[in-house]
Amino acid sequence: MANAWKRDAKHPKLLSPKTLLFILSLSLLLFIFFFFSSSRNNPYTIIPNTNLSFKTQFQTSSISPFNCLKCPQSHPIIANIVENVKYPFIFSLSDFGKLPDKPHKNIVRMLKGKPFRKPDISATIQEILEGMKNKNGLVVDVGSNVGMATFAAAVMGFRVLCFEPVFENLQRICDGVWFNRVGDLVTVFEAAVSDRIGNITFHKLVGRLDNSAVSATGAKLAFKSNEEIALQVRSIPLDEVIPDSEPVLLLKIDVQGWEYHVLKGASKLLSRKKGEAPYLIYEEDGRLLQASNSSAKEIRQFLHSVGYHHCTQHGTDAHCTKD
Repeated sequence: MANAWKRDAKHPKLLSPKTLLFILSLSLLLFIFFFFSSSRNNPYTIIPNTNLSFKTQFQTSSISPFNCLKCPQSHPIIANIVENVKYPFIFSLSDFGKLPDKPHKNIVRMLKGKPFRKPDISATIQEILEGMKNKNGLVVDVGSNVGMATFAAAVMGFRVLCFEPVFENLQRICDGVWFNRVGDLVTVFEAAVSDRIGNITFHKLVGRLDNSAVSATGAKLAFKSNEEIALQVRSIPLDEVIPDSEPVLLLKIDVQGWEYHVLKGASKLLSRKKGEAPYLIYEEDGRLLQASNSSAKEIRQFLHSVGYHHCTQHGTDAHCTKD
């Protein structure tokens, strides 16, 4: 790249496309950084919080909601609307790719003036909730990442509990709470959901925060070259957070192979009778489950024991109901 700046008197060289893309990307990142830094010290102070009873009823002796009002803003912020969803929402990107050679596909799309590419889970969540718009109840998002399922539901007017142990992802969720103006609908928990209260070793994958996992093997399964960092995070069962009296419409779980433990920790919730038990979506990836010493068969047996006898496969996701 240094040679690109050398001048030849007879044949001046133009900047390469990669260098131009890098300069454009860097300029945009710096502009956004300084714009948000100078225009507001704390962007979250204007989040409406009109439904305090919703916020406070989930405070237990084991865990309290994560406070986006006190969360340091993530820098730089790269956010955009997603493409082709019925109920539009914005989410903040945590993975920028490797600039300038391999920028994230959504950074390239944004530089071209296009929306972010639609995450499949966002469209799925909205399609399912479309038929529940007249019902009262929670959407529970376990393994929220940057909130692609959370915001898909919140912009439809649904109350959402989201659980995410990676702090960098929590910052992006808080960005999205502000961008989408859903502070009165979304309650965030900084925790890994499991089948017991306490602390658990969690493996964060540098450069691929969406692939972080309880299992070190599971975290690095698809990205063996990325550095993995082990840290202690709080673990909590869903049954400890969600009161028996609180209706739950949909439970989405994507935790890179830790699904069995999440389901076990939600036994009371999943044992609710037909019509009151949530629609269940969970990732059923055999390799990831094996890395966490569980299996699809073990999960299906457990689900049968609590009354979920009807499951259909949608790619690597399973959709289960008590129909």
